Amino acid sequence: MKIKLTLAACALLFMASCNVKSSYYQKQQAIPGTNWDYKFQPVFKIDITDTAAVYQTYFLMRHDESYPNSNIWFRMKIKGPGDSTFSEGIRIDKELADAEGKWKAQGTGTIYEHKVPLTIKESPTFKKQGTYEIKLEQIMRQNPLPSVLNVGITIEKK
Repeated sequence: MKIKLTLAACALLFMASCNVKSSYYQKQQAIPGTNWDYKFQPVFKIDITDTAAVYQTYFLMRHDESYPNSNIWFRMKIKGPGDSTFSEGIRIDKELADAEGKWKAQGTGTIYEHKVPLTIKESPTFKKQGTYEIKLEQIMRQNPLPSVLNVGITIEKK
């Protein structure tokens, strides 16, 4: 009986671990003067060693309560190992608030932090081992974009 229980417990732990995401990379950069200008395009360098792994990418953004929009438009440009230039990137629009104006974020006082998942189409693909560079560019109509404290990315390995 003890052997069966032990085997069952091991099987459950194995199945649970197959779905666990672990943070592979996370970094944010402060926005100068809390006004995200078109010209400020933070770059994040990620070393990829496992090209067979499945990765989930998230856009991170911290802002204060006076952020004037319920969404964010940005472009994510990628430069892979051995590439000399960044890709043009695709335009990405992410909702930050619901229809009633409530932030879809964790909040502490007047500061809100969003961890927004990117779709497969929006996420970078890591087909080669090496260092990838990801550049974030805000492409909202308002420039500079006020009340943005930090932006960044998280990559989780599934």
